[in-house]
Amino acid sequence: MPRVIAVSPTPNENALKFTIEGKAIASGSATFKRDTAAQNPIAAAIFANADVVAVFLLNDFVTVTKSPTASWGSLEKAVCKAIEEA
Repeated sequence: MPRVIAVSPTPNENALKFTIEGKAIASGSATFKRDTAAQNPIAAAIFANADVVAVFLLNDFVTVTKSPTASWGSLEKAVCKAIEEA
């Protein structure tokens, strides 16, 4: 299970970068929407939250994009928990 070691803002106010220990994906990169999230355990776990609209995986980080109407308050903690339990 990967551990989140940092959460950083991105130029998109609706997205946060979650840096993890280890690899988010075996090789390359991938972007997941709700209908493709089942292809990756980390993406699937993050999409358990209805406010998530996209998940991008690359190297040692996961970028999560939320709905513009959602707030990062409790969502940030839920995403960290989902990543760590995936």
